Amino acid sequence: MGAGKKISLLLGGVAAAALIQQAVRRSRTLDLNGKVVLITGGSRGLGFAMAEEFAWEGARLVICARNQDGLERARSALERQGTEVLAVRCDVSDRAQVANMVNQATHRFGGIDVLVNNAGIISVGPLEVQRVEDFEEAMNVMFWGVVNTTLAVLPQMLERGGGHVVNITSIGGRVSVPHLIPYGCAKFAAVGFSEGLREEVARHGIRVLTVVPGLMRTGSHLNAHFKGKHREEFSWFSLGATLPVVSIDGRRAAAKIVQALRRGVGDLVITPQAKLMAMAHGVAPGVVAEALGIVARLLPGPGDRGPEKFTGKQSETAVSRSFLTALGREAAEDLLQTG
Repeated sequence: MGAGKKISLLLGGVAAAALIQQAVRRSRTLDLNGKVVLITGGSRGLGFAMAEEFAWEGARLVICARNQDGLERARSALERQGTEVLAVRCDVSDRAQVANMVNQATHRFGGIDVLVNNAGIISVGPLEVQRVEDFEEAMNVMFWGVVNTTLAVLPQMLERGGGHVVNITSIGGRVSVPHLIPYGCAKFAAVGFSEGLREEVARHGIRVLTVVPGLMRTGSHLNAHFKGKHREEFSWFSLGATLPVVSIDGRRAAAKIVQALRRGVGDLVITPQAKLMAMAHGVAPGVVAEALGIVARLLPGPGDRGPEKFTGKQSETAVSRSFLTALGREAAEDLLQTG
């Protein structure tokens, strides 16, 4: 066989392989038009941004949150886009409330095609002012909330032989961060659940996407809780959750999540900074721990307020009101965090 013919056959093989790969990708692409998507914590922030993304794809929505007024604002905003929305007040840490929500959604729409476990809380402060209750609350919402909702929806997905589960975790679930230990513990548990779930349900035609975001501009810092020297804690946290150098626009993050779901991706790390941190921790965990230890020394001490909690809205400072956080304030307004 001549060299020219060998090259032609090789090129033909490469082209055929590319076409097959493209066809496989197309076959795995999820059409969301008409699908029923349940989003926990869907009334504001990233949850609301994802709800809008799903709405633009033609999905029918079920959103839940603990605050009824916030739910109504989100429902009205989504319905103005022409989307069919069921809004259910639900605390995902309560199994009975979760069962009621899933029953309502199934009765209204016939079933749930996509579950997005997004509900979360943030409590910022040094370990000295954290209490067992802070750890329990974090685990109840961000671990047990994920487990409760998944186990409530899973039977119908198993019966149908298909479905999608999206678990919004955090880079804090792969690298523990100072002053966020209760949050990190819950997110580490959620990552473990999500990855194990993916392995077990794949044979039933159910796909699981584990999302690991870095810092996002969603306005969530206004509704987070701060302890110890709460104004100082809020100052540094609001900068991290706002500055474009270290954070990603919330709507852009939502779009990445929805597209990853459509493509059948199993793991998504959002922001280059989060990817770098996860990679560095995987290669040299001791070095990363030492570096974060230095960061911890630079953060505010416990102060004299004890375990008392304050929201971001109660902890404003000149820094958090400055031009440096303008993008964060804009995101908070846009994603319904200010109500």
